[in-house]
Amino acid sequence: QVQIVESGGGLVQAGGSLRLSCVASGLTFSISRMGWFRQAPGKEREFVARISSIAVITNYDDSVKGRFTISRDNAKNTVYLQMNSLKPEDTAVYYCAADLPPYGGNWRDDANYDYWGQGTQVTVSS
Repeated sequence: QVQIVESGGGLVQAGGSLRLSCVASGLTFSISRMGWFRQAPGKEREFVARISSIAVITNYDDSVKGRFTISRDNAKNTVYLQMNSLKPEDTAVYYCAADLPPYGGNWRDDANYDYWGQGTQVTVSS
């Protein structure tokens, strides 16, 4: 049984930092492409960042580029999202997702991810 569990969310002031963690079990993590998405109230879920299976390739949405960093530790079955210089518009529920082989073609499309966590709330106050 695949489980994906996010943690690390919370309330932070604008300009602050948070580090999200996502632990995956029940799958072969080392061959899983991992992504972070977020959903703000009243909005659709949107792509934030993704990382390839051996961490060679990372991609970010333009809205977080230069502020967020995605990384992974395959020995711990964990992917991280370091979020710096947070803005109120970053407020959302953040979801971690796994894309297993055969991989989806468009890593920005949440439909291409096979398993999802329950999400962790990030709130940035102004």
